[in-house]
Parts: sequence; C-alpha cells; structure tokens
Amino acid sequence: MAAGFGRIDAFPRVSLTRAPTPIDALPNLTRALGAPDIFVKRDDCTGLAMGGSKARLLEFYLGQAAVAGADTVLITGSVQSNYCAMTAAAARRCGLACHVQLEERVPDVDALYRSSGNVLLDRLFGATVHSYPVGEDEDGADRRLEEIADDLRAGGAAPYVIPLGPKHEPLGALGYVIAAREILDQIAALDIAVDEIVVASGSGQSHAGLLVGLRAAGSAVRVTGVCVRRPASEQGPRLLDMTAQLAGMLGIAPVVEPDDIRLVDAILAPGYGRRNEEVVEAMATMSRHEGLIVDPVYTGKTAAGLIRRVTENGVDGASGVLMIHTGGLPILFAYGDLIDPAGETLT
Repeated sequence: MAAGFGRIDAFPRVSLTRAPTPIDALPNLTRALGAPDIFVKRDDCTGLAMGGSKARLLEFYLGQAAVAGADTVLITGSVQSNYCAMTAAAARRCGLACHVQLEERVPDVDALYRSSGNVLLDRLFGATVHSYPVGEDEDGADRRLEEIADDLRAGGAAPYVIPLGPKHEPLGALGYVIAAREILDQIAALDIAVDEIVVASGSGQSHAGLLVGLRAAGSAVRVTGVCVRRPASEQGPRLLDMTAQLAGMLGIAPVVEPDDIRLVDAILAPGYGRRNEEVVEAMATMSRHEGLIVDPVYTGKTAAGLIRRVTENGVDGASGVLMIHTGGLPILFAYGDLIDPAGETLT
C-alpha cells in the first residue's frame, strides 16, 4: 500500500470489490443546477451482490473472520439493511454461513417493506434472519448478536460478529482509507478538479475512512457527510473518535482536525429510512437528468444534500464536487409507493 497509510497491510483482507469503480461526470445535472462540475463515484458498481460501498468494509471483516477460523458471520442492521444483505452475499462467497439481525428502525412500514428489497436478498442468500424490536439501541443490538453467537458456539459453530456500535474498532473503515487513494489517483488520471466529496454519513465508517485516507495522503479535499441516521450534533463526535481510532490502528499520528468534520443534517427529518419531499425530488432529479438511480435511505439523501448545497451556496466556491454513490439500490423496491403508476413522484 502507498506510503502514509501506516500498518494497513498488516490487516487481513479478502477480495470482494471490483476496483477501481468508475468516476462519471454528470453534465446534465451540472447544467440544470448551474453548478460547479458534478461527478459521481460509482461504488454501486463494486460487483458484490447488487453492488455497494459495504463491499469495501466487508473485505476487512471477512479477512479477520478467515484468520479467526470462523464458519459463520453475524451482523445487525435495519430491516432493509443493504449492509446485512451484502454480508450474506460475502459470507456465501467465502463459504460461510450468515445470521442477520434486523432492527425495527423505521415505524409504520407495510408488508412490501418487510418482504421486498434487501429482505428478499437476505433470504435468497440463505441467511438465518433474527429480529430485534428496537431501532435505536446499538449496544443492545450488539449484545443480542453476541448472545446469538454464544448459542452458535454452544452448538459447535465458530461465529464471527461484525459489530454495530462505536465502542468497537472500526475495521471496515480501512476500506475507505484505501478508497481515498483510489479517488485521488482517478482524479489525477482524469485531469479533473474536485474540491469537495459528498458522502452519506450513517455508521460513519465510510466518511471517517475517506477523511483519514485523504489527509494521510496529504490531500486537503473537503469531505461533507450528509446525515442519514442521527443529527450532526451526535454524528460529529462519533466521527472524530473514529478517525482517531483509525489513526491508532494504522500507527500514524492523528491527521483529522475537528474542522475537517463537515456535516449536513437538514435532509435527515423525519428520520432514518423515512421519506421526505426533498429526497423524493432528488431521486427524480438524478434519474431524469442522468439516468442514475438513488435510494430513499442513503444515496437519495446524499443527492438531496448535494443539490441543496450547490443551489444555496455554490458549495463554498468549489470548482468540482464528487458524490459517492454508496449503492443500496435494492432498498428502492421496498419503497414502491414513492412512484405512482403514471410515473409521478409522490410526496
């Protein structure tokens, strides 16, 4: 690995990602918004299952699972978690069984939400599905996952748990430390100017990994996270702690300052996985200007955050903005009522 990333090669890793994923220009959107040049990093094209950013994170978790001699992987997430579905796919590719725990993070959902999208993929990959009744209890969800793992051990299995909460080492974020260098190399090869990267900020691993990777490589490119799960007041300290943990894991001096943590939470309401008019409009804008599909939970909010920043303040004078398309497209099919039969978006 390139200089500046410390001990990253010491972490076991399996190959799950078709990289580098493309960077595409979005000229129609740029013209429509009268914006700086807008580009998209297509991490929906990573190649695992139906694609998505979690493949980069899973390379390190599944690498550690292999070293540990695991035969089963466990993970927790929302009912429509793309992370859970991709973990099930990664486990199967690595010859492992998978248990997914689905948390009730989104209220008042219908039967389509519980049977389509990533839930369908969980079952297609043969994952054993568990339910957790609370949506905002990371510690409790992790404890329950460990209880399931204990039951599996008692039955002779060798489970490996991918934890959720911030108390655990952010192993998956190493995938985006590497992705940061990939992006810098592509920007140079394409001879494009990118002053800001916009990414969904949920667990924080992609956001934190990008920041550490960029700063460790000597880049001052701004990273703006669009909050998709919790407000900026809660997400900011989480990210700062995570970047410090990453520096420690890599054996390098801290490279991220508090001012590097840039967050937008104006698109978050009414909460995780719940639709709002601005996100639905962003989904329509991306699909009808660029034929680019974004989902209502992560990438739709990222697109809405980017559009709002561009239209309100020109993204602080940037000459080029890069959106990370983190995938998650199967989620769209669990929100089928966003579009009516005539093709008009609903609010």
